[in-house]
Amino acid sequence: MSQLRPALLRLFAIGAAATCAVAGCSRASSSDPTAAAAAPTGASGCAAAVTAATAAVQKATDVEAPWTGPTTGPKAAGKKLIVFVAQTLTNPGVAGAAKGVKDAVAAIGWSVRVLDGQGDQSGIQAAFGQALALRPAGIVIGGFDPGSISAQVKQANAAGIPLIGWHALSTPGPSTSPKLFSNVTTKVEDVALISAQWIIAKSNGNAGVVVFTDNSIPFAAGKAKTIETDLGACSSVKVLQVENIPIPDAGTRTPQEFSSLVSRLGGKWNYSVAINDLYFDNAATPLRAAGKSGSGAPFNVGAGDGSAAAFQRIASKQFQAATVPEPLEQEGWQIVDEFNRAFNGQPASGYVPPVHVTDTSNVGSTTSWDPANGYRDTYKKIWGK
Repeated sequence: MSQLRPALLRLFAIGAAATCAVAGCSRASSSDPTAAAAAPTGASGCAAAVTAATAAVQKATDVEAPWTGPTTGPKAAGKKLIVFVAQTLTNPGVAGAAKGVKDAVAAIGWSVRVLDGQGDQSGIQAAFGQALALRPAGIVIGGFDPGSISAQVKQANAAGIPLIGWHALSTPGPSTSPKLFSNVTTKVEDVALISAQWIIAKSNGNAGVVVFTDNSIPFAAGKAKTIETDLGACSSVKVLQVENIPIPDAGTRTPQEFSSLVSRLGGKWNYSVAINDLYFDNAATPLRAAGKSGSGAPFNVGAGDGSAAAFQRIASKQFQAATVPEPLEQEGWQIVDEFNRAFNGQPASGYVPPVHVTDTSNVGSTTSWDPANGYRDTYKKIWGK
């Protein structure tokens, strides 16, 4: 995990530019139960951090931000086979990125195979071995640590097969160790920070937080640690507990965990943040059984991916209040563009998608974060399609 940036200094830097009071900056209306219930009357210990966080959230909820990615690059290489090796297709983020790759491959005139690693080490190794046997032009490392298959990564490197990660490392861009042409992701620090800022802003600096993570994935573990650090920018925000639940087990384990947390933490627990939205897929039943309202505490925030189910929960105000969604399909198109640059002997684009927040103020009727910034047409123009 890259070195954590000093969250408090970042928050104060943003806060210096904020010109409105906390209530005035909020985009949520007074009738929004998230905004109304999430602002306790007690004074917080971090007024400046609350003001800064509110300004940052207002910027991140903008749905009309323009395209800031590449506008030039090489024309499409001849027909290629790309293999997308997925950590698990039950992870909505991995599945969304794979869909984007499929669509972009169709647009550029190549072909693609998607192989499911089933979420465990043996499955990922088997899927990557199958990918190598296909002798493709390029392989996507979809959502898992390349260090876990280091020998196979070296095989691909030796065979001259470009590797591109999606959330494979904690930092975006090219990597020399392991050798990846590029890693496509938002900056984990930015996702963690805006997740923490949303909680600080919406709680008015008065939050008792449970963090859900998967420590078997370095990217996820690092994100959770960064969230904890960023929440620490506000002294009156407390991390009550960190729950380590492997993503493949989330569906079976989270109902019992939520019931146990309600029993043990009671009213102290009013916010949750998870490294992936799927931790809230099965939260409704145990929380309802505990007498909780779908639009009330604990307010659940997904720090990454942005599944269709999460968008639906946010829109209906049913046990999820916000998500920091990846532009998954856009990232799939970026992966294909990065491969095209590799095949043409050019460097990676260096593009890093900016963070975005979807909550009750801007969710509308959408079920994913697919920026309306013309990225598809831009990539097609670059490729000469």
